[in-house]
Amino acid sequence: MTSDSKLLRVAVIGGGPGGLGAAIALSSAPDIKVSLFEQAQELREIGAGIQIGYNCWRVLELLGAADSVKGHLNTQVFHRNGLNGQLLKATYPPSSIPTRYHPRRVRRTRLQSALVSKVPEGVIQLKKRLVSLQDIPGGGVKLLFEDQTEAEADLVVGGDGIRSVSHSNEGNQMFEIAARRVVNPETDPEKRFSWGIPATKERVESHFENYDPRVRETLSLVPEGQWREFNAFAGPRLDKLIAWDKIVLVGDASHPLSGAFGSGAAFALEDGWVLTRAIEHARGKSKPLSYEHLSNQKASVERAKFESPSQSFEESLNVRVSAFGEGKEMAWIYENDIEKVWKDWVKRTAESS
Repeated sequence: MTSDSKLLRVAVIGGGPGGLGAAIALSSAPDIKVSLFEQAQELREIGAGIQIGYNCWRVLELLGAADSVKGHLNTQVFHRNGLNGQLLKATYPPSSIPTRYHPRRVRRTRLQSALVSKVPEGVIQLKKRLVSLQDIPGGGVKLLFEDQTEAEADLVVGGDGIRSVSHSNEGNQMFEIAARRVVNPETDPEKRFSWGIPATKERVESHFENYDPRVRETLSLVPEGQWREFNAFAGPRLDKLIAWDKIVLVGDASHPLSGAFGSGAAFALEDGWVLTRAIEHARGKSKPLSYEHLSNQKASVERAKFESPSQSFEESLNVRVSAFGEGKEMAWIYENDIEKVWKDWVKRTAESS
């Protein structure tokens, strides 16, 4: 991009946290016209609840949505062996982090409502299922939708999740239950895709017959008809997050996670915020778009290896959970301050130029 201050037309694909966060951030920048296209007839979130930690609170503050998100405060977390109930570790919020940034369990619908309320009126267009993208030589990108309509944009932001089309080119309920089971697609090919199909109590509980009685008792509290099955998909690291210099990916469209880190929404929101800062920087300073470089830097952090060939699965699990949260192993996720990351990058770039 150049320092040309002409109006930049940005099309955001997807109305999940990543797309909404990007739309909020981009709409706050000067000389940018944002349109968000969502395939659903109405915006609604599905799935289990979500944990919002320090890294997510920080970016929600930057987007102006933090005060609209409420949830149950997590004062402590007990990690147990599900088979025998053995306490592996008890974790507490770091004393150095203010209470307002402590982890909370929040319904996904509340997070989405808070984000939607911050998107300017007229930006969101529903019932727009993206079919394909076409490069316009010397111009922008043409978006083709299932309803036969078209749109053009100078920049397309793919925030439509792991099924990304752009990628391929509180109440009286005090707790919730999300049970997980690994499915091998080679032995269970019919279970490769699941986006919220009903599951019976018998089927769910059958996977936990040998578990600690407290686990089975908790599962029994869920009424028949309330279980839904969702596959916990993950995906490979992509070599590039941009295409044609006109398409960029954020959130699960760029780095799909299975949910194990509990920070997918935070990652997606951070992507949209830092993308906006990178665009502002590029247009104001005649610098190349730096979003992908920042993303690569963040992803290059080494992860500790806990497994040993001599360990059984249970021993490996105990070591993993016991080490989880110790020291600074996971600080690059849970204590990340995206605003500080951006300011530090700008400072280093200025000093080296």
